[in-house]
Amino acid sequence: MARRLHPFHGGLSLPTHKHEATADAIQPCPLPGTLVLSLLQHAGALAEPLVQAGDEVVAGQCIARVSHQRGAHLHAPAAGRVRSVEPRPLPGMAGIAAPHIVLDLDDGQAAPTPLPSRPLPALDPWTAPRQALLERIREAGVAGMGGAGFPTAEKLAVPRSVLVINGAECEPYVACDDRLIRENAVRVVQGSRLLQRIVGAEHVFIAVEDCMGEAAAALREALDQVQAPDLELALVPSRYPQGGERQLIQTLTGREVPRDGLPRDLGVLVHNVATAVAAWRAVTEGTPLCSRVVTVTGPGVARPGNFEVAIGTPVADLVEAAGGYTPRAARLVLGGPMMGHALPDDSFPITKSSLAVVVLGVENLRATAPELPCIRCGECASVCPARLLPQQLLWDVRAGALDRGREDGLFDCIECGCCDLACPSQIPLTQHFRHAKTALREAEREGAEARAARERHDAREARMRRLEAQQAERAAARKTALSSSDAVKAAIERARARKSDP
Repeated sequence: MARRLHPFHGGLSLPTHKHEATADAIQPCPLPGTLVLSLLQHAGALAEPLVQAGDEVVAGQCIARVSHQRGAHLHAPAAGRVRSVEPRPLPGMAGIAAPHIVLDLDDGQAAPTPLPSRPLPALDPWTAPRQALLERIREAGVAGMGGAGFPTAEKLAVPRSVLVINGAECEPYVACDDRLIRENAVRVVQGSRLLQRIVGAEHVFIAVEDCMGEAAAALREALDQVQAPDLELALVPSRYPQGGERQLIQTLTGREVPRDGLPRDLGVLVHNVATAVAAWRAVTEGTPLCSRVVTVTGPGVARPGNFEVAIGTPVADLVEAAGGYTPRAARLVLGGPMMGHALPDDSFPITKSSLAVVVLGVENLRATAPELPCIRCGECASVCPARLLPQQLLWDVRAGALDRGREDGLFDCIECGCCDLACPSQIPLTQHFRHAKTALREAEREGAEARAARERHDAREARMRRLEAQQAERAAARKTALSSSDAVKAAIERARARKSDP
């Protein structure tokens, strides 16, 4: 009997444009001459480099670490020499840069990544202690591969009753998970069982969209082969943004994540299918996360497809592996066309959370009609899957009332872009919201730095006052001692005695 599903509010039915990318098997992308590895591959703390210019590294070597759980270690996908550690811009974050390790590779290495020179020892996924499994996933640098890039070990640290393995690939053009499932269904199932054991989930969903027929068939066969009756394959509607974490939870469970809450408040954990595979490989093979499957597609590339790509590969090399640009190429997007980031050039590198490179043609671009005033028609609210009032958020942002925007749900916006497509006034709502979030986060960061500086200053002032008080007390004590008559007489007598000595 099919599970009853619960549709989420809003959303859009969009053309998928996936056939071109899923027609062929995943191909290896040749290693470039140089990898550019961001030290911010994940949500959380910046990784600290363990190498410097001139250092030689081997494949699989840890080259950057985080000192606490909120982050993911970084490993060299191939052997080479570190050219530099330098700041470079981050995609979609205007004016914000992060350190990158620039690694010139040795010649003659296998693509997409050689086997690690020093792999971690394999663990038994069914008998190893839970903490050992968590530590292995952390040491292997596994981070979420479906979007935000949250460190996987951190998300797995808290037990949950429901685990959702997300293969609902709702963005147009993006098909990396579809192809990964078709070719690695057993690993997806085993990785799901591994994550289930770590978090102690009573129920596990593996969710794919109902248009992903071949992927669903591969999963059914794998479930039979592995004999995992407690894992449930769920076919969810092909409606954008069905793959969103909150929307998928609502569809499967009928429960909504509270506005100011998180999925863990409902006892639910969501992980991408690629993350499950990466965790399985880290545990059973000792392989750190050094590569991922990326879709390269769109009218602007000659041979669309899915590629196994070394982390740090510049977009230019990946497009070249797909046959290069066509004369129709008009816009380069890292990620999907709805939630991805338009790139100014193709020098940006692939990261652990890079799903796709989409090269749109002129025919894909919206007509550049002038932006008109908001008419308060409510179309944006009718399609918003987060049940927000985008027109009110726009008024907040334009008025500079960012704190009020926060109260109205600015950070609940998932930046899906549905409101942009629905707006008859051609207002780029998502762009406004992204900039506002960046401004708020930057203000919070500056405020935190200012508070820390003020605390350091106050602590120094208090320390100086204590020292001055101690010095004053000692000086007063000396003065009191010297001023006493007995002390004075004794001093005079000592002085006379020294003078009278022959």
